Amino acid sequence: MCVFCKIVNKEIPAYILYEDEAVLGFLDISQVTVGHTLVIPKKHVANIYELTEEESIPLFKAIPKIATALKKAFNPIGLNMINNNDRPLQSVFHFHVHLIPRYENDGMYIGLDKAPGTIDHDHFLSLKDKVTQQLK
Repeated sequence: MCVFCKIVNKEIPAYILYEDEAVLGFLDISQVTVGHTLVIPKKHVANIYELTEEESIPLFKAIPKIATALKKAFNPIGLNMINNNDRPLQSVFHFHVHLIPRYENDGMYIGLDKAPGTIDHDHFLSLKDKVTQQLK
């Protein structure tokens, strides 16, 4: 049984901030920044690829509630919502979303500010077509 399932089953302690019949929100023990919270489905689902639309509804309904509570409690300048799947960054294979309040000079770096690429219009159309074919 994974560590998050043990938290859901109350077999190990956690600092639970939010709970309903399908979702659990609790403070991450790493506290990358003050208030760093994990939001998980109570049902074990390894990653985003296994999460069904039905399972995602209560999860993504709870996330804004928890994020708003974090904003009110800690007055961050913003918030990052992060989800890692598979390699290289997922460390607990139970789907979870990180809510990470951000503060001035908090030292956290997300790394999404890569220099703009040189992809031309035809390449963008090719990328779009590859994905939209999979959505049919």
